[in-house]
Amino acid sequence: MTSDRVATKNEAPLPGRPVRGSSTGQPIMAALDLLGRRGSLRIVWELRDGAVLTFRALQAAAELPPGTLNVRLAELRAADVVAADNGYRLSPRGVALFEALAPLLSWSQAWANDLAEGD
Repeated sequence: MTSDRVATKNEAPLPGRPVRGSSTGQPIMAALDLLGRRGSLRIVWELRDGAVLTFRALQAAAELPPGTLNVRLAELRAADVVAADNGYRLSPRGVALFEALAPLLSWSQAWANDLAEGD
């Protein structure tokens, strides 16, 4: 049985549960809710390429307050994007997420180049 309650700011938005923007919890809406939370994408970025970081190293790299980082890590772990053993790293699902974001990275680099060239 699913709840009609939208995930709070301290709960991981997951598919099948109401999330911000979707009362049905469509997977894309759950993903956008999760990744749209302050610091979530930055954490994924800092853990790219197999990086394994301690809490303090990740806090320094992501430039997040410890409370925010702790909540985001809990959400990302609940969503199976981040794993924790002897530090934090992307889970296989997190690696797949980063790979899915690669076209956006390419687009943003081309956008920056175009703006720099005045196009």
